[in-house]
Amino acid sequence: MAEGTLGRWIKKVGDSVDRDAPLFEIPTDKVDAEIPSPAAGVLMTIAVKEGETVAVNSVVATIGAVGEQAPAP
Repeated sequence: MAEGTLGRWIKKVGDSVDRDAPLFEIPTDKVDAEIPSPAAGVLMTIAVKEGETVAVNSVVATIGAVGEQAPAP
């Protein structure tokens, strides 16, 4: 698999996320796979919208510490 289409964000900007908790879904022919968060913190930015196709290992969001400022676009 070289690319995937982001199906649905489970978390929203500003939500707390736990490491390995579902962050978003990637639909496949058989099932919608839940993709886990690689880190714990707060979802600060979303770089890929629902329905967009991106290469595997692309940055799709930013997770930061509580109180941290979101990076400039």
